[in-house]
This record gives sequence, structure tokens and C-alpha cells, in this order.
Amino acid sequence: MIGRLHGKLLSKHPPELLLDVMGVGYEVEAPMSTFYQLPEVGEDVVLHTHLVVREDAQLLYGFYTLAERRLFRSLIRINGVGPKLALTILSGVSADEFSRAIYDNDVAALTRLPGVGRKTAERLVVELRDKLDAGLIPSTGVKPGAVLAGDEASNPVGDAVSALIALGYRAPEASRMVRAVDAGGLAAEEIIRTALQAAARHA
Repeated sequence: MIGRLHGKLLSKHPPELLLDVMGVGYEVEAPMSTFYQLPEVGEDVVLHTHLVVREDAQLLYGFYTLAERRLFRSLIRINGVGPKLALTILSGVSADEFSRAIYDNDVAALTRLPGVGRKTAERLVVELRDKLDAGLIPSTGVKPGAVLAGDEASNPVGDAVSALIALGYRAPEASRMVRAVDAGGLAAEEIIRTALQAAARHA
């Protein structure tokens, strides 16, 4: 099991990033909560990782904090929640907001996330409520607006649309969300963050 990587950030195009660890390039998928905290391309970073081994692939997921990885692991243990949906949940809502929805039995808030139907939302509430009470679902510590500068993408708007599609949104919906953002001069991560926040407000 690969549990931690320390290396140079070579590229980041949500939800994927490439990390050089002593000459070996690791392709890693990460939630937006992690992307918001990444340093600039070319700088060193430490990621806490979770390896998923399937018959057809070995997928590595990376997280900026242990709290993020702990929440991810709690999510994928729930029937019907795979790694992709877990990343979508971590990308679409902060750990504090997620915890509040679980604590308040707010199924409606959870179903606003792409890929989360009512049955899945109800299962999340039932199975994670005890873990929340026990303090096993912590805050990731991500603050709104904590976006760090990234590499200069040739097309931040296109990257943002692609990332939203990868997170579970349909292509027309992802395009609409990004078009609603005043994207002038913004990096892809910031466009995505703004689009997700707007979607949550207007859902």
C-alpha cells in the first residue's frame, strides 16, 4: 500500500495531478479540497494517499491532509459509494458542511451533489452519523477562498469544464456552470471553486 508521497508537483489539471518522486512520476487523482491547497507547479508537496487495486487498473488517490483521507476512506466503505463519488463529495462540499448535513439529517443538501441520489444520501446519514458523533469525521481545515496559484493552463475555462465533468456533472451542465463564472484571469481551480459554490447556493 502506498500511503504517502513526497515529491515535486509536475502538473495539475483537476482532478488529476502528476508528482515526481525521485524520478518516478505518480499519476494521482485528488478532490478539489486538495487542489485548493497545492503549491505552484515545480514546488515540493506531500500527499497522503490511498491505493485502489482493481482487475483492470491501480488507481492512486491523494489528499493534502490526513483528515481528507480519513473522510474519503469512511465514504468508500459505504455500499454504493465508490472512489469517484467520494471525490465528488469531497470536491462539492467542505468537510464542515458535510458533517453538518449528516448531523442535521439534511438529505436534500446531500442530493444536490452530482451522483448522490436520495437513497445514497439516506445511507450516508445513517451510516456516518455514529462516526460523526465519535469524532471520526473531522474538518479538513480548508477555508473558503484558500486557492493557491497553480501552473498557467493554456485554457483554464476548458480545464474547469473537464474537471466538473470528471466530478460527475453532465457536459452541458458543466459548461453552464463555468459560463456563469466571471472567469477573466482566474486559474482553473478558482473557476471550479466558484462554480461549485454557486451551484450549491442555487440548488
